[in-house]
Amino acid sequence: MRPLALRLFSVSALATVWVLLWGRVTVPNIIMGVVVAVVITVLLPVPPVPVQGRVHPVALVKLIGLFSWYLVESSIQLMWLAIRPGPPPLTGVLRVPMSIKSDLVLVLASSITTLIPGSMVLEIDQVRRILYCHVIDVGSAKAVERFYHQAAQVERLLIAAFERDEEWLPVGGTA
Repeated sequence: MRPLALRLFSVSALATVWVLLWGRVTVPNIIMGVVVAVVITVLLPVPPVPVQGRVHPVALVKLIGLFSWYLVESSIQLMWLAIRPGPPPLTGVLRVPMSIKSDLVLVLASSITTLIPGSMVLEIDQVRRILYCHVIDVGSAKAVERFYHQAAQVERLLIAAFERDEEWLPVGGTA
């Protein structure tokens, strides 16, 4: 039942993207979107990603709230850096170690980090669980510490939402 539900979700998500790309919600666009989505999922199947544990809604809501706050806060900081007088801010690449176990959640962490204005994940070291992030404004210890604090909060909430230790099983299914 779960594989069928995931397949239906994939087809509906791809069809929605198709309709959004065309910019008009019409019956032919919806039908063509479903046809294209089915063709894509049949001809180009994605290997299954091992998903474990449960989603914890309270932690997920906190994560979404924190992410929304960081979007606003970082946008204001970037705006100030762009219009303030003086030289441009110092940029740099920072290494962020993660204790996230799941590859899927690690990619989610990198996506959230990239979506927050002022930072972008350049590389994911999957084996050592390290994100290499390009960060705007590393000119002071306070700015660097603020970035590391943001990354730690996102990591903590991702673990709370998706991979609590008591629910985690290594790939293969047994502890």
